[in-house]
Amino acid sequence: MTTTTTSTAPSAASVAGAVSASDHAHRDLLRLATAGSVDDGKSTLIGRLLYDTKSVLADQLSAVERATAARGGAEAGTVDLALLTDGLRAEREQGITIDVAYRYFSTARRAFVLADTPGHVQYTRNMVTGASTAELAIVLVDARKGVLEQTRRHATITALLGVPHVVLAVNKMDLVDFDETVFRSIADEFARYADAIGLPDVHAVPLSALAGDNVVDRSDRTPWYDGPTLLEHLEAVPVDRDAHAETFRFPVQVVIRPRTAEHPDYRGYAGRIASGVVRVGDEVTVLPSGKTSTVTGIDTFDGPLDEAHAPQSVTLRLADDVDVARGDVLVPTGAPATVGSDLEGTVCWLAERRSVLGARVLLRVGTRTVRALLREVNARLDIDTQTVEVWDGIDTLHTVDATDTSSDTAPRALTLNAIGRVRLRLAEPVLLDDYATHRRTGGFLLVDPADGTTLAAGMVGPTLLDRLTPTPPPSAADDDWLAGAGI
Repeated sequence: MTTTTTSTAPSAASVAGAVSASDHAHRDLLRLATAGSVDDGKSTLIGRLLYDTKSVLADQLSAVERATAARGGAEAGTVDLALLTDGLRAEREQGITIDVAYRYFSTARRAFVLADTPGHVQYTRNMVTGASTAELAIVLVDARKGVLEQTRRHATITALLGVPHVVLAVNKMDLVDFDETVFRSIADEFARYADAIGLPDVHAVPLSALAGDNVVDRSDRTPWYDGPTLLEHLEAVPVDRDAHAETFRFPVQVVIRPRTAEHPDYRGYAGRIASGVVRVGDEVTVLPSGKTSTVTGIDTFDGPLDEAHAPQSVTLRLADDVDVARGDVLVPTGAPATVGSDLEGTVCWLAERRSVLGARVLLRVGTRTVRALLREVNARLDIDTQTVEVWDGIDTLHTVDATDTSSDTAPRALTLNAIGRVRLRLAEPVLLDDYATHRRTGGFLLVDPADGTTLAAGMVGPTLLDRLTPTPPPSAADDDWLAGAGI
């Protein structure tokens, strides 16, 4: 059960300084996700950030105060900070976070969108959802318990999803008397693990979400720590959003043909720029058809533009009457782009029912949906041991009971929360961007066409799973064959 955490309610003056959601649109934005084992204090930490940055509205505070009192034991005027994010009734009753809860707060320097993800193993799929768009992950560790199995699991998923920055928040330092040795030991252990799985940037902070030490304000109880507070680090962490450094990608969402007296011949292609920059006069190629044309106009609700960049929503006009439909992607002519109908990628299995070889699924990538067959599951990652079980390719498709959850009846199947490498055969070619270089267009979903259930979330191309896959050394016989011996 989550420990009830209390803090003095803010004054009316501080509530008046609360930030509205509309303020966030005008500031530099950082997308965050929290992760870590259950009861490490994620919801309390988020509540502390919201509370201390005055991002809680008066009616929200009143509701949380009433909920705090209803749970018993809280004094008048105190707040259980975890209740600011644990919004579902089931979460409040169990004292855990089940769903992914999104919260917004901001400072003078930056606005934040924060996803509070579940800590329990059975909700790992929710963590994948919450971290899929994050630019920074806050991985919490209870200072009393250290790095746990679920901590490693969430760190691995963070690496798999390509989250570029990680903060190791060693929480509940007040319960270990702010012992520097405890903090250093946990930070060193996590750093070794992060290096093994390829997390590029990790910063550790000792803190107490309950008391507020080193969350927003610097603590005088950690004189041995000279780094930034959590919020200071979040405000300063560099986020590379140079649209000019990315290759242009524009998934078409809808074709606009008003056919009105005012615009009888207007044809525009509306969507959101996934990456890069587009200018009037640019030559573009329509994928997968390969047809080319020139951008003659960029229209928006506020008027025409000469240039637009990610993540703006625009309508593009082209010089030629080429065949463009929903799901097509406009890319720069001459820029590298792979199109194909055979897709190999890494997936996190999200469904209660296991994968079935030969299953007929729908693949959704960008704005495109195509029919597909699950041809292979050729590897599976054991997050707990950081090993990859590799299987030979399977040409003969067979069927297993998709409702059977036992692990021995279909060892090559993926079950709930499993991570594996799959090969799909598509009914028609699509743009195959590597997730490592095109995070927005390199991700995909697998959907059951019968009932619309999302079966898996995946990433095109090599990922952490490939990095961990052992490559056997060539044998002497292999060397002889390569050298032409006996031929």
